[in-house]
Amino acid sequence: MTPITEVEGRRLALSNLEKVLHPATGTTKGEVLHYYATVADAILTHLRDRPLSFLRYPDGPDGQLFFTKNPPPGTPDWVEVAEVPRSSRETGEQVVVQDLASLMWAANLVVEFHTPQWKTIRPAWADRMVFDLDPGAPATVVECCDVALWLRERLAADGLDAYAKTSGSKGLHLLVPLEPTPSEDVSAYAKGLAVEAEAELGELVVHRMARALRPGKVFVDHSQNAAAKTTATPYTLRARAEPTVSAPVTWDEVEGCESPDDLVLRLGDIAGRIELYGDLLAPLADPSAAGTLP
Repeated sequence: MTPITEVEGRRLALSNLEKVLHPATGTTKGEVLHYYATVADAILTHLRDRPLSFLRYPDGPDGQLFFTKNPPPGTPDWVEVAEVPRSSRETGEQVVVQDLASLMWAANLVVEFHTPQWKTIRPAWADRMVFDLDPGAPATVVECCDVALWLRERLAADGLDAYAKTSGSKGLHLLVPLEPTPSEDVSAYAKGLAVEAEAELGELVVHRMARALRPGKVFVDHSQNAAAKTTATPYTLRARAEPTVSAPVTWDEVEGCESPDDLVLRLGDIAGRIELYGDLLAPLADPSAAGTLP
């Protein structure tokens, strides 16, 4: 029998709690749901008011993975759904996770959470900018950290503050809080910085996606600033053999990174880090911390 749990007055059927979702550690679905309940305050800060895209992995990372923007069949009527643009010509409905009950309902689907850089109230006006630093082997997150430090300094020269999080995979994400700005302007600025990074750090950086260019270099992916693109939401688990999390890190950790293992953060690490640091990405949700593009 599927257990029924009440969350903030909403009844949820939480299924298959003993199912192993992350085989390298034997992490079960029940443990995943407990994780999201534990970090709810932090992740909800970055989910609220943003249309959600799901990468579902109901049978773990070795099973079928599928990406969807549409509200899943059976979405409860108390889960917020917003009509948002999908392209210049069409719109579509997407889930917006606003509270703990909606978070736990979504987590029960077994998903990665992905969100754009804008909110539903003002589509295609970004209130954050992102750089996805993706290493091409044999480069690792260690080289990503070198690039992140250069970008941090360069952004500061333009009066912009940058914050770092792990991708939960191989790389690093840099996030910058902004006054709401048209996504196309943010994209143009981010691309300019990626091109500049390649000019300054040519042996280390590439700004184009072509895989032939990427071995041993860090791809500075600026494309996720496009209005139609999304990025792994802070604190989301990733669909990997281990329960790795896309989690914020301090700049001291970035500067001190000497091995890829130094910046691997797992499900069991996050509650303690929040207790120690709070939400290191809280400035992204603070209007007084928002910068303006030059």
